[in-house]
Order: sequence, then C-alpha cells, then structure tokens
Amino acid sequence: MNKLTAHPLPSALVFILACWSASLFAAVLPEDRTDVLYHRFEGGGVTIDGPSVLVRKGVAEKVSVWANYYVDFVSSASLDVITQGSAYTEERTETSTGFDYLRDRTIMSLSYTNSSESDYEAETFGFGLSQDFFGDLSTISLGYSQGNDTVRQNGSPDVQEPAQHQRFSIGWTQVLTKNWIVALNSETVIDEGRLDNPYRGARYLGPDGAQQLFQPERYPTTRNSDSFAIRSMVYLPYRASVRAEARIFQDSWGVKSTNYELRYVHPYKDNWIFEAKYRMYDQSKGADFYSDLFPYGDPDRLDFRGRDKELAIFSNTAFGLGASYEFKAGWLSFFDKTTVNLYWDSIAFDYENYRDNKPDNTETFGTGNEPLYSFNANVVRFFLSAWY
Repeated sequence: MNKLTAHPLPSALVFILACWSASLFAAVLPEDRTDVLYHRFEGGGVTIDGPSVLVRKGVAEKVSVWANYYVDFVSSASLDVITQGSAYTEERTETSTGFDYLRDRTIMSLSYTNSSESDYEAETFGFGLSQDFFGDLSTISLGYSQGNDTVRQNGSPDVQEPAQHQRFSIGWTQVLTKNWIVALNSETVIDEGRLDNPYRGARYLGPDGAQQLFQPERYPTTRNSDSFAIRSMVYLPYRASVRAEARIFQDSWGVKSTNYELRYVHPYKDNWIFEAKYRMYDQSKGADFYSDLFPYGDPDRLDFRGRDKELAIFSNTAFGLGASYEFKAGWLSFFDKTTVNLYWDSIAFDYENYRDNKPDNTETFGTGNEPLYSFNANVVRFFLSAWY
C-alpha cells in the first residue's frame, strides 16, 4: 500500500498492457516480443518511477507464454503525508506470468501476479476467454480474476488483515465496416476485507471550533462496483485512426463517475507514428461517508468515516502526446522489428470538497476554510520493443 499517497500511475500500465495483450479483434496469438519500459509519475508531492521488462514467446504456434517484472520506486511528500506523517521512500516489486492458448477461434488465458512492498502483499489469479464468430467480425470476451491481499502497517506488527478482490468482465467487439470497429465492455468488482488505509486519518473539528484533529479512517468491509464502457475506432483513408471512449462507474459506497477520451493516431512516412489524446474524468459524487472535515463530537459515533481525496468530488483532465519510431529492417539482424517509443501525459486534478490543509493554510484561513486542493502531474513512459 502506498502509505498516505493515493496517486495512481495514470495510463502507464494501461498503455503497456494494451500493447502486450492479445489481439482485440481476431483469434490470433500475440507476436513474440520483448519490451523494456521506464515509467515516471510526478505530481502532488509524489514521485513514482521505475523499470519494467516483459518477454513474450510463442510455443508450437498454439501457445504464447509471457513474464513481466515491474518496479515502483516511491518518494512521497503528499498532502496527507505532510499533515499526518513524514515524507518517506519505498519500493514496490511486481512479478507476473501467464499464457494464452489458441484453439481454432478461441483464446484461453491464464495469469498470475504477485506484488510486494513493506506493508502490503498481493496475489492475483486471472482467467480470460475470447471467441470469434460471424466470420471473425464479432468477438465475445469473458474475464475473471481474484486477488488475495494482506494489509499490514509499518511499526504495528499486530496489524495484518486480509482483503479480497474479485473482478468479472464481459465484452463484445464488432467490426461494423472495413474501417470501423466498436467494442462494449462491462465489469463488476467485489471487494471485501480491510479496504481503508491504516495510515490515513479522518479530519474533524476540535472542541474549540478551530483546531483540527484526526482519527483513523473506518471504511465498510465490502464494496461492489460496476462500470460500463463503449469504445470505437475509425480508420481514416490516409492510414490514420481516431479512437473514442466513454465510461461510467458507480459503486455501493455512493461514488459515481464518468470519463471520456479522444485519441488521434497519425503515421508519418514508413517509420513514424504520432499520437495525441485528450481525456476528461468527472467524479460527480463522492462516497457517502466521506467528509473533508467532520463536525465536533465523538468520531466513534460514526459507523464509517473517511477523508481519502479519491472518494471526494473531483475532476481531472489529461492531454497526452506520443511518438513511435520503427528502425529499418536489418538494423539489428537478430530482430524482425524494433521500435523506440515515448509518451507524455499532463494531468490537472481539481477537487471540489477536499481542502489544502497544509499548516500555513490552516493558520491563515482557519480550519475548514482552506483553499480547495488542486495539483498538476506529469507521466512519462519510454520503452523499447523488439519482435523476433
């Protein structure tokens, strides 16, 4: 667990996993390839960076085996950290492996992931199935994964509690014309166990009406969420493509959100591919038990309480640029193809009911009247890919 940070690494893994996953539109195994990645997220007082290596190899034209090694080096002085603790550094290591099996027009996938850090252990098993039909113009996909985690707290050896996460997904991809593809996806997630952050406290007003005090968060031990997405890609006459996505999310805690993304991909000559994207995320409703500042009184009277800013009302917008260069054949004779890739995202976060309660702000404006919190972040992904 990333202590008091709640910053994900937006798009870094999503992009790479999209590159590595089986073809979305046909029952074809992924090509043999190796990817070496460096990723970096910086914003809100948090820096997360590190390497990743993935190797994929086919066996007998029916099986594709892969393995991935991924590291996060975390340096955090986030708002939660500087108001409730002290800056820290940490390392998270993740290893995963799996295989895809092709039989006729069906691909079956199995995967295993282990993630380890000083106070959090996670194991996840996943299964996927996709089937092409209607002349390979339609694809249905099913997925299930189960994660079994152990939550600990540094400095408190008695804290060791389980958390379980199950994901169910179903998707439909349809080729509408030779230039237009549409995909519909639905996912349900069931979380159980210790779901709060053992380091974060909920803020409440002191007896003098001015002091801010903190009590440990208390979350429900179950959370169910559902999301639905539609994605579309149109190929343009000059080899470019436009991709659009819309997604809605809601859960049993009361959180509701929507996000939209538009992406344009443009090839240049024979070696270059350029990309630009815009993404907008709006969390229009926060968790029912969230508050930036709880009123004075015995905080234990509340069944649940939390001050995680990711459960607040907020929005973010992201603008991204990317470029990929393919080296000419023969540059490295032992590879069929090699590319170098660089992607950058700029993300702006704005919170509507989460305040910047740094000590100077609280002293200047008073408890509960601090400025609303906002920050900007940059995400960089640089990777090399080689096919063989």
